[in-house]
Amino acid sequence: QVQFVESGGGLVEPGGSLRLSCTASGIAFNIYTMGWYRQAPEKQRELVATITSGGITNYEDSVKGRFAISRDNAKNTVYLQMNNLKPEDTGVYYCKAQTSIRTFWGQGTQVTVSS
Repeated sequence: QVQFVESGGGLVEPGGSLRLSCTASGIAFNIYTMGWYRQAPEKQRELVATITSGGITNYEDSVKGRFAISRDNAKNTVYLQMNNLKPEDTGVYYCKAQTSIRTFWGQGTQVTVSS
């Protein structure tokens, strides 16, 4: 059974930081491209960042220089370090695991950036 446990979301003031974690079980984690996506109210889900099995990263333009994605294959965990958060970063953040033939999603964790 595939399962994701996401954590680290919450309420933070503009300029603050959060670190999201997503721990997977039931998959061969090390072969999957892992990603973080977010969905703001009344908007479509969008890519935030991805990291391949080889460690190559990709970021959405608005988060470049502020967010960092990383993975620890020994712990089956992917992280998203978010710094200098802005109100427009608010949304539900989802973890995604993908190969060429399979895709799995986490349940999401809420991030709210507000003063």
